[in-house]
Amino acid sequence: MSNGPREHNGSMSLNAAPSWDFSSDTGYQNYQRALGAYPGQVIVDLAALKSNMQELVRVVAASGSGAQVMGVIKADAYGHGLIPSALAALAGGARWLGSAQPREALALRRAGIGVDRCRILAWMYNAQSAPLDELMANDIDISVGSLADLAQVVKAADSLGRRARVHVEAETGFGRGGFTADTFDQTLKALQEAAAHGSIDLVGLWSHLAVADMPGVSEFVESTQAQIDSFEEFSERMRQAGLEPRVRHLANTAATLTRPQIHYDLTRPGIGLYGYEPDPSMGQPSTYHLQPAMTLQAQLGTVKNLPAGHGISYGRTYVTEHPTSTVIMPLGYADGIHRSASGFDQAGATGQKHLGGPVRLMTAQGPKLVRVAGRVCMDQCVLDVKGLASDMGVQEGDTVVLFGPGRGEEFAEPTADDWARPAGTISYEIFVCLRNRIPRLYLHAPQTLPAEDLALLDPNCVL
Repeated sequence: MSNGPREHNGSMSLNAAPSWDFSSDTGYQNYQRALGAYPGQVIVDLAALKSNMQELVRVVAASGSGAQVMGVIKADAYGHGLIPSALAALAGGARWLGSAQPREALALRRAGIGVDRCRILAWMYNAQSAPLDELMANDIDISVGSLADLAQVVKAADSLGRRARVHVEAETGFGRGGFTADTFDQTLKALQEAAAHGSIDLVGLWSHLAVADMPGVSEFVESTQAQIDSFEEFSERMRQAGLEPRVRHLANTAATLTRPQIHYDLTRPGIGLYGYEPDPSMGQPSTYHLQPAMTLQAQLGTVKNLPAGHGISYGRTYVTEHPTSTVIMPLGYADGIHRSASGFDQAGATGQKHLGGPVRLMTAQGPKLVRVAGRVCMDQCVLDVKGLASDMGVQEGDTVVLFGPGRGEEFAEPTADDWARPAGTISYEIFVCLRNRIPRLYLHAPQTLPAEDLALLDPNCVL
């Protein structure tokens, strides 16, 4: 069952979104309910998430390392939804989940994802107030990157009467978290004492790469190699101290795809799970057999005609060059649409041209790419359709697509990368910033997840 044009005021409204493959009448009703609840929707294809993880697992298996794969589902699974995305990653072969925050790690366990399904690693916390004892009680692995972290983990473990599963974070050149090389002797002593006392089970050693996503820049290739060399030095110092870690992990998405020699025991792809390359300099998602899983769509508001020389939105940064029609797209920066993706033209107050965020509009003549005109507002944007809406068949209620999988140039369908360029950011931020007031709906859930996992989802969000 799929969606076609919808009835609107006695006529058919145009739909720039794909023809969604609803799993049932209930799925279609869920979709219609979401349209009534809010004038924008996020559609996440769980089959794409599963396929992406399968491809990442295949790449790692081909390296011969024997490494397992972690699905990084931090930040509400990069805005895609924590529980559905985690389940799709597990269906695709992930053996670990990386949550960063303890709150999300615990939410995974409470949802029914037990230790029999996967290991979970949490690494972003304030050791003075984090629920370390609850993490341990739920068999969640904990990263330590400072002596203060380690002391609090030991204290919580001793109070609970069980060993904490610990991963040691090493500072190899990223300049963020982790033990530094010049203080590591003191760290090793503290780790030895904690292990001997039975407070910790030293599971892993890990670090994070800074510029592995730019393999075409020789300086960055050298920098990445320096981080790898530093990581090996940390590994050797741990071995010499009798603390050999069982699970070493360093590879992010970029290194998972391009540096098989550092797959070690575990890789940690994040952005690849959601179908994007780490940086456009590496190519497109299709280069790595990945498919973007999220589509953001909206239903148009007011449609009206404006004369030439008419200002649009705050500050008159965009002034119409010719008589044209404009339409309201009812998503704004309160929804996570970046204000930096506003559209300016030379006739406007800044005197400079800046392309706004791209939007796929359906017309009677076929799909058309239009852009945000003027400043993005709190709850809306204005689109200049560069012509008369009446000639195009465009009207209030039509569905437009801000970004989707990017089905080829002939479809005029933007991706999150296409929004990142005018916003001056990266694809990650485009979908992570989308607010939860936009309904999340999940495509292909019954085909992707086993029945017991499907039962863990809110049935109202399944298409």
